[in-house]
Amino acid sequence: MTGVVRLAKAKALLARLIAIDSVSDASNLPVVDFVEAYLRSHGLDARRAPNAAGDKAAVLATIGPRVDGGVVLSGHTDVVPVEGQPWSSPPFQLRESGGRLYGRGACDMKGFDACVLAMAPAFRDAGLKRPVHIVLSYDEETTCLGSRDIIARFGEDEPVPAAVIVGEPTMMAVADAHKSVATFWTLVTGKEAHSALPELGANAVAVGADIVSEIGRLARAYEEGPLDPRFTPSYSTLHVGMIRGGTARNILARECKFHWEFRGLPGVTTASAMANVQAFVDEVATPRLTRFVPGPAIVTTMEVDVPPLAAQPGSAAERLALRLVSSNRTIAVSFATEAGHFQAAGLPTVVCGPGSIDQAHKPDEFVEEAQLIACLEFLERLAEELSR
Repeated sequence: MTGVVRLAKAKALLARLIAIDSVSDASNLPVVDFVEAYLRSHGLDARRAPNAAGDKAAVLATIGPRVDGGVVLSGHTDVVPVEGQPWSSPPFQLRESGGRLYGRGACDMKGFDACVLAMAPAFRDAGLKRPVHIVLSYDEETTCLGSRDIIARFGEDEPVPAAVIVGEPTMMAVADAHKSVATFWTLVTGKEAHSALPELGANAVAVGADIVSEIGRLARAYEEGPLDPRFTPSYSTLHVGMIRGGTARNILARECKFHWEFRGLPGVTTASAMANVQAFVDEVATPRLTRFVPGPAIVTTMEVDVPPLAAQPGSAAERLALRLVSSNRTIAVSFATEAGHFQAAGLPTVVCGPGSIDQAHKPDEFVEEAQLIACLEFLERLAEELSR
């Protein structure tokens, strides 16, 4: 198949994938059905790893001999919402203009998925001596947990791969490190009373604001270090994204709830960030909340904890990916991916995929056609590598 024909195939697949609304809060099974049917049409089998509810699933397809030493190509099927975004064209309909392909997920990361699927027949026919494992997950945009059941199979009922390439958008540069991300809900439960008589109750909003302010102070402290100039920004970050609570201006708030996150440099642990916030809660916020009445409380629940990807210079994944992109330089990225889970399972992992993260999650999300071409060429070289 010529490069022109393969690009056309990848674009057609991208159009089909974008047309399937797979926002994370909905089922991804229509995507899974499409992928399985496509692979079957080329004589390839896929296996599902469903979630507990059965409304979502990850997919694993192994192409080539079932031996150790293959390469995982990892993508995700879910996308972020489009509500409230001013799109210039229907977000779930591929639009081409000026060398760019627009649509929700075009960049993050159905462009990579489409390239991998377009290459599946070539992998089948390449006489691979080591396999390609295609992994397509769910819920990457929310929890990054949708790949873990598949990851657990490697070394159990699946061969152990030598390297993992996670195809998140890096403009086809090889990223050997990324930050962690952990998300939390903090619930402050107070006691309602008339606002003119504060000693009769406990204002959850006021104490919640104190905690949010402390998170802001800690965020500024992280700006002082530790620092790693490979990342932008070069420090770990804390951020409060949502807060709600209260009933009326003249009622002490019964409840305040806020959603916050920590993104840590490799080596800066989620536990340390949580401990800093909890120390303020224990030593300052809780005594303030309960100074007049017993019973009010503050509870923080961890929602997601995605590990970082730590640089492993000279790893099998790094060496392979650098050969395939003809480079001797790696980068680090600040966004989190499923790569940390693969690495935590002992699998050498890098991130390398088409498109720029600058275009992800935005209205009029796009991937450049030139990036798809570069990705397909990368995958063609991978087929040659695994055939030797």
